[in-house]
Amino acid sequence: MKADTLVRTPSIALMALIAMASPMALNLFVPAMPDAVRDLQSTVGVIQLSFTAYLFTLAFGQLLSGPLADHFGRRPILLGGLVLHTLGSLLAALAPDVTLLVAGRVMQALGGGAAMVLARTIIIDIFGREGAAHRMGYIVMAIAIAQAIAPTLGGYLNLWAGWNSIFYASLCMGAIALLVAALRLPETCRDKSNSLRLGPVIQRYVGVFSSRGYIGYAFSTTFIATAFYIFVGTAPYIVDSLGGNSATFGTWFLAVSLAFMTGSFVSTRLARRASSDEAIVLGNALSLAGAIALLAFALGNVLSYATLFLPMALVTFGRGLSQPNAQSAAISCSPTSAATASGLMGFIQLLTGAVIAQLMPLLLGDGVLPIAVFICLAPLAALGAHFYAARCQRYPLAEA
Repeated sequence: MKADTLVRTPSIALMALIAMASPMALNLFVPAMPDAVRDLQSTVGVIQLSFTAYLFTLAFGQLLSGPLADHFGRRPILLGGLVLHTLGSLLAALAPDVTLLVAGRVMQALGGGAAMVLARTIIIDIFGREGAAHRMGYIVMAIAIAQAIAPTLGGYLNLWAGWNSIFYASLCMGAIALLVAALRLPETCRDKSNSLRLGPVIQRYVGVFSSRGYIGYAFSTTFIATAFYIFVGTAPYIVDSLGGNSATFGTWFLAVSLAFMTGSFVSTRLARRASSDEAIVLGNALSLAGAIALLAFALGNVLSYATLFLPMALVTFGRGLSQPNAQSAAISCSPTSAATASGLMGFIQLLTGAVIAQLMPLLLGDGVLPIAVFICLAPLAALGAHFYAARCQRYPLAEA
């Protein structure tokens, strides 16, 4: 669909704001969890459930929102998701106990999952595969900005006004996105599915999976994201072993976040000079170069903050280049079930990330080397998945 065929074309800024709501809400609360433990007279394990439940609900929320949006249209599901996200923020802000706090977080994630899926899907609806590639870079960059600034912002809000204020910030952001979307967002789905029965829904997912191109592109972006999840799940402990603290980690982690944002921005420029497949190969190759450098430092036992974070910055710079192109390519493999394809991709990535982040710290007893090996394997697997997609079918279309 061309942009000029719509009476109202939603701006990329609006799509970025919608996509940022959920990652911002997820990471704002992280630095305030110890204070929430004390204020709610709970335990670290129980409060941690608010983070874990968010991730898993976000994964399943993306899986569910895709078929709903393919059937009812993008606009009602997106607006409903933003309403749910905003109400969840209010419930968490007012929560007198852990039970309601977790319930609010689940509501936030369920609505936020729909927002993340449909921000990507609407761009594909409007601009098509190649036209969406550089615009998708702005969405990825917006999410990267949210992930980068949220812990710092949440820490200061908690210090100044208590952990409840964090959820009021999420409420305001969700309400603004909801208002602007209600006024500016048109319906972009031209071919709605005619049934929500379980059988047809399963058939749509089977149809998406039947595209070998989709599988390759979706797993390419998942594997490259896995390197990041491995790092995030282990780096705080590595920094601690080097004599640092959470502030040290936060300061050096900015290099990783800024590299991801820079890569995402460069992808928007590169899209005008190179195809999606070329950008994916370049990004994955740069990620592999950074991972090999990290592995070399680990093998040489030359580990410092610089040798830990700077190679990882190159890994995430490459991810910023490849991810927007791999995501748009994957979704475009199933044009008649684009939201389903987008939701399934988000589900695979988040679920994989949650499992990886939970398991990797178990390897720390053997030192940094096993972590570096797994980080190195991730971009290799991403390159293999992309090669599979490109070789099997250059522009695959799933039957849905």
